[in-house]
Order: sequence, then C-alpha cells, then structure tokens
Amino acid sequence: MSDTHSVIDPALLRVAATQAVGVLKLLANEDRLLLLCQLSQGERCVGDLEAELGILRNQGVVNTRREGKNIYYSVASPELLEILGLLYRLYCPQDEDETGAAA
Repeated sequence: MSDTHSVIDPALLRVAATQAVGVLKLLANEDRLLLLCQLSQGERCVGDLEAELGILRNQGVVNTRREGKNIYYSVASPELLEILGLLYRLYCPQDEDETGAAA
C-alpha cells in the first residue's frame, strides 16, 4: 500500500501560516470585525471609525471607490469573505422559534 498523503513543504507552510496570522490579527479587533461583517454584505459608505478603515485599507483588505464626497468600501478578498461567512454561521444569532430550536 502506498501513502497517498503528500508532504507539505515547511517553507510554504510557514508562508501560509504568516498570511493566516495576519488575517486573524485584523479580525481580532472588535471594531474592524464589525466593519468587515457589514462590508461582507456588500459595498457600503461608512462615515465613522475612519481609523479602523485606514488600517484595513493599508492592509489591502478593503477596496475603496469615491463617488462625489462619499467613499464606498467593500471587502477585497474572496478568502476573507469566506472566513467572515464562517464566523457569521458560528457566532451570529440565527432565527429561532419560541422553543429555541433553529427555524
């Protein structure tokens, strides 16, 4: 019998781990997480929390688009959208009936 598992190159694994840690650090801030959750639902014009948006812009996590005086933001990474979707499914309240069972 041959082993069907491939050996992962430790250098590639380290690069991937570094990328994952960077994303997790961004998500570890409550304000940034809330902003990204809002943006995961679609492009938004967000006026407050400019400092957090600046961090997200500098990290390349959000796209920006200017229309007149308004700046619209959207999540730039499909991978980040998947992570946000998973966090939503795991932690956000779902519709429940009166017995507490999911609807």
